[in-house]
Amino acid sequence: MCMSLETVRAEITGVDNEIVRLIAKRQDLASEIAKIKSSQGIPVHDAKRAAAVIESAVELATGYNIDPETVRKIFGILIAMSEERQRGCSCKD
Repeated sequence: MCMSLETVRAEITGVDNEIVRLIAKRQDLASEIAKIKSSQGIPVHDAKRAAAVIESAVELATGYNIDPETVRKIFGILIAMSEERQRGCSCKD
């Protein structure tokens, strides 16, 4: 038996809410990273780490049969958001 359109849409809304919650959590963690980097004199942008994060996400996407190039773009945006948060962090406890 097929689910109704409304049921599937409600489920998608739940997934969307979870995605936004996880993005917010990622941003909170970026603030913590900013504090650590600031105290250790480490620059915000870490090209090697960014590349590793994106490559890991692309591998996961491939395993889930999701377009890896789209996932690459999404994670590029997430990394840019994290770096922006880090740059804007006052880094004071």
